[in-house]
Amino acid sequence: MISIIVEKRDHQGNTVWQYPGEVIERGANYVCLRAVFDRVEANLGFVVFRQGDVFFEWFYDDRWYNIFQVHEGDTTIIKGWYCNITRPAHISDTMVAADDLELDVFVMPNGTIILLDEEEFDTLNLETDERMAALRAIQALQQRVAARETPFNAVR
Repeated sequence: MISIIVEKRDHQGNTVWQYPGEVIERGANYVCLRAVFDRVEANLGFVVFRQGDVFFEWFYDDRWYNIFQVHEGDTTIIKGWYCNITRPAHISDTMVAADDLELDVFVMPNGTIILLDEEEFDTLNLETDERMAALRAIQALQQRVAARETPFNAVR
């Protein structure tokens, strides 16, 4: 498999974190990667990410979000979908980068949607059109979950 670097950036375009991912699929406007969670355990209160959890990650160059389908280790058990509200990703042959806009959506395996980090989003100095695009991204994700569109087709 082909490896590329994922670069998470803050809303100002500064690199916050980098990690490797393996390309699973490429389309005209997206890339899907497989990455292994290698950070310290992260307990969000409603889900725990542990070292070794496998993330299948969709990045789009024409959408204001990315989607991470989180698996318990290297199993078929899905913990949920973590969706970052971002500017459209920059995708190349060797790297994918996205500017995080703080706002996040978590989708539980049963389809329950949790909106995260609204306070952080509210404090960002964004143009009105960017703020509106971020809010429309939440609506688009809600619609995809309701329609059980890929990758939400595994929602129970």
